[in-house]
Amino acid sequence: MNSIIEKVYQIGIVPVIAFNSVDEALPLCKALADGGLPAAEVTFRTACAEECIRKIHAEMPEMLLGAGTVLTKDQADRAMDAGASFIVSPGFDPNIAKHVIDKGGLMMPGTATAGEMSQALNLGLDIVKFFPAEANGGVAMLKNLAAPLNTMKWMCTGGVNAKNVNDYLGFDAIIAVGGTWMCKSDVIKAKEWDKITAMSKEAVDVMLGLELAHIGINSENEEEALATANMLSALLNKKVAVGNSSIFVGNKEFEIMKKKGRGKNGHIAVACNNIDRAVYHLSRRGVKFDMDSMVVKNGKNIACYLADEVAGFAIHLVRR
Repeated sequence: MNSIIEKVYQIGIVPVIAFNSVDEALPLCKALADGGLPAAEVTFRTACAEECIRKIHAEMPEMLLGAGTVLTKDQADRAMDAGASFIVSPGFDPNIAKHVIDKGGLMMPGTATAGEMSQALNLGLDIVKFFPAEANGGVAMLKNLAAPLNTMKWMCTGGVNAKNVNDYLGFDAIIAVGGTWMCKSDVIKAKEWDKITAMSKEAVDVMLGLELAHIGINSENEEEALATANMLSALLNKKVAVGNSSIFVGNKEFEIMKKKGRGKNGHIAVACNNIDRAVYHLSRRGVKFDMDSMVVKNGKNIACYLADEVAGFAIHLVRR
């Protein structure tokens, strides 16, 4: 996967911004990055867009910048020269798309139909924007198109919000979504940067969906494991299910290991919606991972341990 596309995928949510002035550029992007979203699609709907991209690129190089609402070759050239890593258009214009490709840029043209998507594929583009997503049938539409267009990937914008973001990101052919719900125009005009940071953190938390999956308890042997399982079963009035290497209690809230496993006392499993995004975002928060522990199934990363134990417990993420 292209390194820029990989980063778009890992971040998951790309805020779409129409700047009113260059003075907004740095504080707004800092607020987004502080909230966990170091990315922005800066739309060319306002006159200051090019200068904003140039300023952000120069002073916040860690921000992943795209230029949106690009309608002409000239706008595409100016955006790329200013530091945009990818170009986004609201519709599919093969001339602009080819121009960006020929200049070595990354193009995500807006598409709404199978015909437009097929034309994009024929230009060598396997990632396009689906816009406006909700108005054109949302995830259900893309699930129907994914079978015949089985190499196509989408970034979806238009109607995506905190309530439906995981409907989109739960479909593997969708690499990311774009939206404005964490940086509404009135909040930007009011310069409420702390509010944008808080909304960005909330958006990331909703996207990751982190929650306790189960607690694993180490035992010396199967007999000890069964005794522990039966005690928990009696205490909680929950069923016991014996597996090959462990014994589960309830709806697998407890996993009693038949022998010593990872962690001094056992392990804690934390469920998430996507391992790759969780590793990316938690790493930005200072969490360290043992990447050699990554478990892959059917080409997807489904589990990964943190590098350090907490209170004698190893902690690992599991994809729900």
